[in-house]
Amino acid sequence: MRWWRLLRLPLVELNFPIYKFSLVLLLALGLLASCTAGPKKVTIGTNAAFPPMEYLEKQTIVGFEIDLISAIAKAAGFETTFQSVSWDKIFSGLERGDYDAVVSSVAITPVRQATYDFSNSYFNAGQITVVALESGATELTKLGGKPVGVLAGTAGASAVEAALGKGDEKTYDEIGQAFEDLFNRRLAGLVVDLPVAVQYVLRNEKYKDSFKMIGEPLTDENYGVVVKKGNTELLALINAGLEKIKADGTYDKIKAQWLQ
Repeated sequence: MRWWRLLRLPLVELNFPIYKFSLVLLLALGLLASCTAGPKKVTIGTNAAFPPMEYLEKQTIVGFEIDLISAIAKAAGFETTFQSVSWDKIFSGLERGDYDAVVSSVAITPVRQATYDFSNSYFNAGQITVVALESGATELTKLGGKPVGVLAGTAGASAVEAALGKGDEKTYDEIGQAFEDLFNRRLAGLVVDLPVAVQYVLRNEKYKDSFKMIGEPLTDENYGVVVKKGNTELLALINAGLEKIKADGTYDKIKAQWLQ
C-alpha cells in the first residue's frame, strides 16, 4: 500500500488507538509551542515628562529609568515596550491592565504597598526645594504663605503640606510646566525629586543660571517598579535582573550617565 493512502484509512485500521494518537498530537503541539515561544513581553507605563528619569527626545522615550528597566529586562530574559501616560492616570492604567508595570520615579510607601506590589528599591531619592537664584530663602519653611509647586500625588506634595500646611502648594501634572512657572516667578519655590532638580538646576541650558537648591532633602525615598498585587512572576524577574546588573556594574554605569 502506498504511504499516502494511509492518510485515508480510519485510525482503527491503522492499528493505532485513538488515545495514543491524541497523546502524540499533544506532545507535538507542546514541542512546537516551546520552540516558537519567545521571551516574555512586558509593557511598561511611564510618565515621560520627568527628566532625567524619563522624557521624550525626538518622539523616543529616554532617561535613567528607561535604560535601567531595559538593562533589567535583558539580564532577566524578557522584552519591554514603553507607553507614555500622564501621571494622574498612571496607576488607574495599571489597574485596568493597560500595561504590566509602572516605572516612573514611584516612591515605595506603606499606602501604595497596600494597593500594589513593588520591586526591590533601585534608587534612593529625596525631595529638595528649588527656588529662584535671587531668593533669600534658605529652607522650605521660609516660603510659608507663598505658592510652592509640587507634582500632584507625590511625596513632594506631602512634604510641602507637612512643612507649610495645606493651601500653600500649587499642584501640577507635568513637572516641566512647574519649572516654567518658577522661571517666570509665578512660584516662590518648587519641591521635586533630587534627580529632577539636578537636571533642571545644573544641566538645563535655559534654567541652569536661574535656580538654586536650598536646604537638606526633605524626605528619604526609595523608588521601585510597581506591579499589580499578586504578580509574583513578573516581580521575581525584575528583582533577579536588578540584582544581576548591580553585581556586574551595569547599574553604576547607567547611574553615572544620567545622574552624575
